[in-house]
Amino acid sequence: MGKLRNSETRKSRKARTTPFQATYDTILTRLIEAREEAGLNQRDVSARMGHSHSFLSKCETGDRRIDVMELLQFAEIYGKPLQFFFD
Repeated sequence: MGKLRNSETRKSRKARTTPFQATYDTILTRLIEAREEAGLNQRDVSARMGHSHSFLSKCETGDRRIDVMELLQFAEIYGKPLQFFFD
């Protein structure tokens, strides 16, 4: 692969999502609320998803970005519609 030209310089993930940070913060808040309402702890949820405990901890603190498929899994585990995470 060749060297990127200035116009093709890749931006960090954080730089690409800055305009959406408030929305993402809402998703994280709702993610925690949904887990607590379901009466589950981080270890329970991580185990159901096949990940270590640190996976969910990092997701909830924003240290790790979650993708759409993971959000769908969270919604299913917590018994919430997808829209719940955006309201």
